[in-house]
Amino acid sequence: MSTALRDTAPASNAAARRYRGKNKKKRWTRDADTELAVIRLPLDVHDPATRHRTEDLFSAMWSVKRALQRDARDAVDAYWAGDVRRETDAKAWRLELGLSREGMERRAYRHMENSKHLAHHVTKALVMHQADEVFETSVSRHLCADASGRRHGRPKTGRWWDYTRIPGRARSHTTDRKWETFRLHGTLAGHLDAYRHRDLDPAVTTPEQVAALPVGTGVLEQPRQLPAPVRPAGRVHTGEVTAKKTPKTRAATWWDHTGPLAIVFTGGADSSRGDLVLPVRLPSGSGRWPYLLHFLNNPETWHKIDLVRRRDTAAPGGWAYEAHLMVLAGSYASPATKARRLAAAQLERVGGIDGNVSNLSVVSFPSTFDPADGVVEATRIEPSDAELAALAKARRKDRGRKRALDRSRRASNPAQYGPSKRQQARAEHRQAAGLPARHVAVPGGARAANTAGVPKQAYRRDALSAGYRFNRARLAEAAATAAAAKDHRARRIAADIVADHDANLTVEDCDIRTWYRRWGKALQATTPGRLIAAIGRECEKTGGRMLRASTFTTKLSQTCFCGATVTKTLADRIHVCTACGLVGDRDKVSAALCAHVRLADPDDPSTAGLDKVQARHTQILFHEGLQEALSSQPQRGARPTRGRTHAAAHTPDPSGKRGPLLGTTPPPGTGPTPNETRPATKRHKAHVGTTGRTKQSRHPGTPAPYRHRVGITSLRDDS
Repeated sequence: MSTALRDTAPASNAAARRYRGKNKKKRWTRDADTELAVIRLPLDVHDPATRHRTEDLFSAMWSVKRALQRDARDAVDAYWAGDVRRETDAKAWRLELGLSREGMERRAYRHMENSKHLAHHVTKALVMHQADEVFETSVSRHLCADASGRRHGRPKTGRWWDYTRIPGRARSHTTDRKWETFRLHGTLAGHLDAYRHRDLDPAVTTPEQVAALPVGTGVLEQPRQLPAPVRPAGRVHTGEVTAKKTPKTRAATWWDHTGPLAIVFTGGADSSRGDLVLPVRLPSGSGRWPYLLHFLNNPETWHKIDLVRRRDTAAPGGWAYEAHLMVLAGSYASPATKARRLAAAQLERVGGIDGNVSNLSVVSFPSTFDPADGVVEATRIEPSDAELAALAKARRKDRGRKRALDRSRRASNPAQYGPSKRQQARAEHRQAAGLPARHVAVPGGARAANTAGVPKQAYRRDALSAGYRFNRARLAEAAATAAAAKDHRARRIAADIVADHDANLTVEDCDIRTWYRRWGKALQATTPGRLIAAIGRECEKTGGRMLRASTFTTKLSQTCFCGATVTKTLADRIHVCTACGLVGDRDKVSAALCAHVRLADPDDPSTAGLDKVQARHTQILFHEGLQEALSSQPQRGARPTRGRTHAAAHTPDPSGKRGPLLGTTPPPGTGPTPNETRPATKRHKAHVGTTGRTKQSRHPGTPAPYRHRVGITSLRDDS
């Protein structure tokens, strides 16, 4: 094994080197009750010199991270290859290979010392925290299993375009004025004084007064290009008095800056360029100032700053830069949000959630399960026509951009691609007709590869045009925008659900990854995993909790309220019980049964069990309301011919009092049920081409029954 993988002792010529010992003071630890929150501060990086220096900083840190990832990969391979050493003493074997936090830090130090240029851009504090991040995100997750017993794969080397965060070092809470990496200087009041709006009332002078202004009032008038603040010069009084009764003075530093807010980085050996100062741009309207006041008005709560970049085609260089400030305070909540969560905490209800590929169903009952205390409420979340149309439009744009990228790569690297069948046929026709050969600028054939199918030239060695890089940035920017929109939609829906059903909910513990392997992009319309995660966070903020129940111990989709087993396949979307006569939507029945799940250990989903006695009592007490709430409603986009429901299910009941299935389903034992008369699911036939290979459909594994609408439909007894 190579000695480079081992964290060996230094050579004899470096034996006299001294390292900083352990801290002799009491180590600062965050209290368990102290919450953490992060605010994003946009940075104005318009100056070419400042932008180039920031890019050099990211480039140097990326070099360090890439080297550490390669070292971690080699060390992990050596760890698993040493079977005897691992079985004898695994911990000692890991320490010898340097698979520890300190070992990764030592590797990072050696990379920085052996390099001649990294010290001009980064500091040891940045390198150390980069090593800590690599250890936590790659090595530790691979060697140690999480709470569910899963491990991450072998450490890999990331891409330059995915490197978007430089982790900073937290400030010292025991020593005053000690920030070893990125620091935030200035005050909110100083920023207001420097960029005060011309129409702002002169009587408004403090941030507290600005936060009390009506929404829409202009507060700041910041220029298009913010100037970087200048480091204070001269000497300032310390407040102490000497023996001669004269005040002591000292040289001014950045700690004496009380003007506009700015991120300052003073590291790097190249001091000729001075400090790296990045101005902070704040919102100009008064609507966001209560939010700013919560995070930025108390510097004692500032904890850590990470420098982040994101793709932005409109920004110089194609990147926009932000500072993510972590504060030792809870997240901000507006007065309206606090009132809504307080009202939701007083509902005293208990409910269940059933999520699947097409929709999300929520059903709740009063916590006492007494009809006198409330009614059954059911909510279905599914894609609407407008959102499906917007998603289809976004997909068309995405396909167009990807096709443009492929054409650009082919045009820049024509030697790596062969002509398409049509281009080849045209060339043969011209040759047979005696015409000169025509130059093909964009070959449309397959990539040049060897007999094993491996491309002769790696994709990373292709020549890329400026248009290709621009379109790639637009594609990444559009993906980030879509993800942010989905997060906002999930938070909004989660707030509505908790406001209607309380914060005590139970959901089945399902692995969303298996859904993506089967249905793929069909989940982009509903995003069940994102919705369930948002509901869980909203429950915690409201004072409740969302519990997870194992599907192996509960089997909610195959059980009825009466305790009978109702066997259903995934194609059976209607729950029909021949024992008690309950007919309803399969998802809502499972969500209603989730409310009757009890867990011996709330942190262990495998301890969940269905309280069948309570479920039967609920069915008896809420008979009419439960039947109405769980009734299946017609959904646009469903196709009965594909086997989703019985054909008669779409015939409305003339009375209009019950769901569409309740008026057409015969009583138990008197006729066939919808599940029994359901037509067989149509399957795609294999089309055999000339090559003998089976031709796959354009969207294999995406059944039509999962094309639904987006929106919230509430079914209540009083509707």
